[in-house]
Amino acid sequence: MRKTETMAHAPSVRRTRSLAMALAAAGVIGSSVLAGSVSPLRAESLTPGPINTQPVAPGAPVSGHPASFADLVEKVSPAVVSIRVVEEETVGASEMPDNPFPPGSPFEHFFDQLQPKGPDGKPMKRKAMAQGSGFIISPDGFIVTNNHVVEGGKEITVVFKDGTEETAKLIGRDPKTDLALVKVKPTKPLPYVQFSKKDTLRVGDWVVAVGNPFGLGGSVTAGIVSARGRDIGSGPYDDFIQIDAPINKGNSGGPTFDVDGNVVGVNTAIYSPSGGSVGIGFAIPAETVSSVIEQLKTHGKVVRGYLGVTIQPLDKDIASSLGLEADKGAIVAQVSPDSPAAKAGIKQGDVILKLGDEDMPDARAVSRHVAALQPGDKAVVTIWRDGKKQAVNVNIGTFPDNLDTASAAPADAAKPKTATSLGLSLQGGKDGVVIQNVDPNSDAADKGVQTGDVILNVDGKGAKAPADVVDAVAAAKKAAKKSVLLLIRTGGQQRFVALTLGDN
Repeated sequence: MRKTETMAHAPSVRRTRSLAMALAAAGVIGSSVLAGSVSPLRAESLTPGPINTQPVAPGAPVSGHPASFADLVEKVSPAVVSIRVVEEETVGASEMPDNPFPPGSPFEHFFDQLQPKGPDGKPMKRKAMAQGSGFIISPDGFIVTNNHVVEGGKEITVVFKDGTEETAKLIGRDPKTDLALVKVKPTKPLPYVQFSKKDTLRVGDWVVAVGNPFGLGGSVTAGIVSARGRDIGSGPYDDFIQIDAPINKGNSGGPTFDVDGNVVGVNTAIYSPSGGSVGIGFAIPAETVSSVIEQLKTHGKVVRGYLGVTIQPLDKDIASSLGLEADKGAIVAQVSPDSPAAKAGIKQGDVILKLGDEDMPDARAVSRHVAALQPGDKAVVTIWRDGKKQAVNVNIGTFPDNLDTASAAPADAAKPKTATSLGLSLQGGKDGVVIQNVDPNSDAADKGVQTGDVILNVDGKGAKAPADVVDAVAAAKKAAKKSVLLLIRTGGQQRFVALTLGDN
């Protein structure tokens, strides 16, 4: 996701950061609302409220519709801050598309000339200002916000409720969960809030969001929890709380409170066709936030468990082709060499059903549970292989900073052959069978199979030539199977696809 937000007409999930551009040599202020919206006061004017050295004390549970949120807001708002980040960006980078021409092309050079350059011939830089929200979690100045608010920032400034400003230091950030921790050095104890210590938030519960929408400063909105466990496609650890309390650009990093004044989430994204709130916002659950922030506070980074597999969700067709009664678990599409999974004997095509004593309902559950394990932990992984369950003992590793992925090899000039019942035209490749064409009316097209994908095996048997695919399809039909299971590589990623067998 690009750091600079743009207004889009198509519905999309977007980070809620507000970005105002500073004056360039021939530029203008990007937003008059943001320009000069913060009036600095003397540092001595910061007077901590009644919660300055103690966490917000949870009150009596509120049932039904609260008469007012005013008491709650009065308690927690002193701990909510605005965050201003000065960045450096290339002039014109946000307005121009990426160079579409191949390296060495004369058009590449022509396109490059359109990029504004300074006297030294290098792309011109200018300062930009990003704004977001955050909240204080300790009296000595630790502040939680979103990674995308502070990512790439040269200067981070925290603006308190009364307008007092303090320069902040980045302690650590975690792009995978979009969380970051910064710290100021206060001259006196600061008001702070606490994370909810129990996950009892239910769909329909009241929540209050506090933040800095559009750079306006402290703003409060209220609503209910619309859903739990949302996957918005932002990463492998998606587990968002969906709320209808209006949140907008600039609310990123701000807290969502329950009616007792506990932080139950961190606002991080919205779903919107226009960039403004339409009542669909997403917050990172407090349980995830508190775990990540504790690691950032202690180590400056997050250390996650590592199994070394690429997994994908099961669907009914894949489950049926493997003899599973339900589409629960995650199928292993790829095993990294020398990984903990490879050393334990986990193979491509295995289905992970359980980790320890916990059932794994889907691929997201597997990712989250493995990540929560510590390097060196021993885990029992229950898999489905060859029509039966097996238990595999795995020594969990450390999630590497960089993961290498294999790239597809070019196809050779073998004569094309057609798997008619699958709607695929095939050609031999270096290490698999290349799909040359996909019938747009086929099950393969409906399931996202594309020209250029490489078939690596069919029903667990390697595919080196088109004849291997055709023969495997014929064998499946002879065995009265309704579908075949293909392992397909797209770019550097591998996945399983169960394709229904046609009549031909």
